[in-house]
Parts: sequence; structure tokens; C-alpha cells
Amino acid sequence: MNTILHKADSRGGADHGWLRSSHTFSFAGYYHPERIQFGALRVLNDDCVAPGKGFGTHPHNNMEIITIPLKGALEHADSMGNKGVIRAGEIQVMSAGTGIQHSEYNHSKSEDVEFLQIWVFPNAENVTPRYDQIEALPAQHKNEWQQIVSPNAHDAGAWIHQNAWFHLAELDKNKSVEYMLKNPDQNGVYIFVIEGEVEAGGQRLLKRDGLGVWNTEHVTFKSLTKSKLLVMEVPGVIH
Repeated sequence: MNTILHKADSRGGADHGWLRSSHTFSFAGYYHPERIQFGALRVLNDDCVAPGKGFGTHPHNNMEIITIPLKGALEHADSMGNKGVIRAGEIQVMSAGTGIQHSEYNHSKSEDVEFLQIWVFPNAENVTPRYDQIEALPAQHKNEWQQIVSPNAHDAGAWIHQNAWFHLAELDKNKSVEYMLKNPDQNGVYIFVIEGEVEAGGQRLLKRDGLGVWNTEHVTFKSLTKSKLLVMEVPGVIH
């Protein structure tokens, strides 16, 4: 088993007043030559946007974009005609493909919105852009994995153009769960602790710590406190 640890306080970041963002991998004004990506996982941003503020219309192409609200709600609009609100407990997926334009704003005028935005390189370029939004209720999957992203349109959760699987888990204190890689010969997993404290891959991980793991068929997790985890299995990790 190989591992790489990214402590929460080692991330890059920016504070624009209306936006506070922590970057696990190089992004915008943050550049670290050893933290460009983890396999096909290119961006993992931990964002907090002030009430009524947000990102104006801007373009994307040839990227799979997954947004996971953690607190509050995001107001979304795009060039495909989608308009709506994404709330904590929901997952948004966009395949940018040949190109899209979209905007994201805090839906609330009084409370911050907190969310993860994740970019994954696709396994096919210039696909037709698409949008999906699903409900994810990890409380119904206590102490077990809930699949939220996969490569398969007919599988649980949303799907993307990549051989990647994302799972959430909410663990009570002193619970253990095992994650079995779908494709251990080609994939690794990146673990992100949303809340709490866990042991995984021989490491003690705190809130917002990240751990990349590869050259293994499985990873065992033990929660040291009540915890919430995101595990992203992606291809392209060096073996």
C-alpha cells in the first residue's frame, strides 16, 4: 500500500471576502508542483460563499464536475437551460464536454453556503454536455457506504464519463468499515474527511484532511469520533 497525506492546514487557499476557498490541488493562484492531481482527480475545492454572492457565468469544457453542498444551498443556472437550487443532501454532476456556461450563487441572503467542488478528467473528450442532480441521504446508510457517483448510468447515484466511483459514509464513533476497490490494478482512492476523525491507511485523519491510497485492494476505516467521509476511487494513479 502506498499513501500520500495532505493535512487540512497544508492546502492552498484564497480569501476574497465573499469567497473563502481551500484547494487540495493546484488551482487558480495556488500552485504546488507536487500537488497537481491524484490520478484523474484534478480539483478538490472546499468553498464557503457569503450570502447572496457567487460565481457569475463562466465556461467549462472537457471536465466532469461534481458539486456536493455541505451546508446551505446553491442557486444554479447553465447554458443547457437548467435552473434550480442544490441543497445540502443533494449532489450535482455536470459533464462539460464540448462546452457549457454556468453560474453558481448562494441561494440564501442571510447564511453562508459551504460546498465541495470536484473536477475529474473524463475518459472521453468533446461529449455532449449533460446535467444531473440527485438526492443523497447518508443518514439512511449509517455506518455503510453510499455510492453517489459511478461510470454507469443505470447504477446507484449519478454517473460521469470516467471509471470512477464516489462514496459517502456517516460513521458513529468506534465503527469500522472496509472499502474494496472496484479496479485495484488501475485505480487508487482519495479519502477526504468532511467531519470527525478516522484511522485509515495507517494514518490518523482529522476534519478536512485528505489521504491518497494506491497499490491495494482495500482500505479499512475506523471512526475515532462521529465522522463523515468522502471516498473517491479514480484511475490514473501511478502504480
